Amino acid sequence: MTTQRLPFPVPDDRAHDFVTCYADMHGLVEGLVVPDGGPEAAATVLRTARELLRQSYYCFEFSTVAVMHSLIAVEIVLRDRIPDAGKKPLQQLIKQGADAGILTARQAEYLDDGRKIRNRLVHGHTAHAAMPPAMSVPMVTTSFTIVSELCAAPAG
Repeated sequence: MTTQRLPFPVPDDRAHDFVTCYADMHGLVEGLVVPDGGPEAAATVLRTARELLRQSYYCFEFSTVAVMHSLIAVEIVLRDRIPDAGKKPLQQLIKQGADAGILTARQAEYLDDGRKIRNRLVHGHTAHAAMPPAMSVPMVTTSFTIVSELCAAPAG
């Protein structure tokens, strides 16, 4: 059996289009604060999404994974807040959350847009999965914001 020795990470050439060094990645994510009051699973997923954004300095595609991962956190909180959520797909959770007043119209719209992007990636309808930080950071920020807003609202 041959052992493969992987090289140490080196900056992705595309990273230099948005930062000059790895330390600058902190500035991209410093506002992404994991809220208190929600399920620990959602907090763990949000921390992972934030770290994936930072590590996209070395693997550019991690920024796309961060977006998809941050949506998982929103789904976890929705399942926690929506009665009888069960195993309903995210699209139904968004609709039910909006209908019940758990989600605002703005939140539901953003989540549905994110869901559509996630589905295109997961189902192979988007050939290139590298999303630059100019796109991914605002999307992950939206997930953090929605989770924070849901966690701050009284449970239904």
